[in-house]
Amino acid sequence: MATADKPKSSLPENEGRYDPGAEMHAPDLYAHDALAEPIDGLDNVTDEHIELYREQGYLAIENAFTPEEVEAGLAGLIHLIMGGNPDFEGIMFEAKAREVLSTLGPEARQDAVRKLMYFVEFDGRLKELSHHPKLLSVVERIMGGERAGMFQDMALLKPPRMGREKPWHQDHAYFDFPLDTKVVGVWIALDEATLENGCMRVLAGRHREGPVVHFKRRDWQICDTEIEGKSGVVAVPLKPGGLLLFDGLLPHGTPHNNSPARRRALQFHYRNESSQKWTQEERLAIFGSEGKDVEC
Repeated sequence: MATADKPKSSLPENEGRYDPGAEMHAPDLYAHDALAEPIDGLDNVTDEHIELYREQGYLAIENAFTPEEVEAGLAGLIHLIMGGNPDFEGIMFEAKAREVLSTLGPEARQDAVRKLMYFVEFDGRLKELSHHPKLLSVVERIMGGERAGMFQDMALLKPPRMGREKPWHQDHAYFDFPLDTKVVGVWIALDEATLENGCMRVLAGRHREGPVVHFKRRDWQICDTEIEGKSGVVAVPLKPGGLLLFDGLLPHGTPHNNSPARRRALQFHYRNESSQKWTQEERLAIFGSEGKDVEC
């Protein structure tokens, strides 16, 4: 698989990059109707499962990676968080950690990080996970046999008690690709992802209805009123090494981490390599923000 060009960004020095934080979400915003029923292992994904993915917009798989691979992924993240590669600057810290960051050791410093961006070229262990042959095989089956190019890599950390929500959104709203581009997200649990510490919630099947207008509120997001009270919300708890595959138009989000447990995860995005780029203006004409005669 050839890796697609990644978006370029100019990131300031690590310790100068902080997430601004946001107010707490409504208590019932991530209420769910069902739990996902995972497949056991990447080798056991059948053609029927691929069709199920296309119908419901997601597929959960436990035991996708071995405990050794999970440990390698965690070691890679910790290496970067602790400054093991001085060329890597893609870390965003939680705003609450600003005053104490310089005093933190390895364990505490992990719990001050919200996310890492564009790291696979800075740690070989993380690159191996993003290019795992069995994972890529399933992604390309979802794409109908087309070659898949990875265009985004990030690590999403919800520190204990501190890690805030990622509001409901469609990932395609962030990417300058036409709507017919096949975008597959891969969310990999490095810790156990539970209902209490912020496992993924998805709105099953909603990807088939197309784009939803997004607003700048707590984040670039779908309006809460579009989600509250909706049926079909599925929670996706996963063991370490489990993963979630999901369509770029599938609404999803994760609540605040109210537990004492870490919830560290990797997320990669792939697209079919035959796709073309959009301009930001073309994307916003579809997904919008304010100004589309819609209020949030």
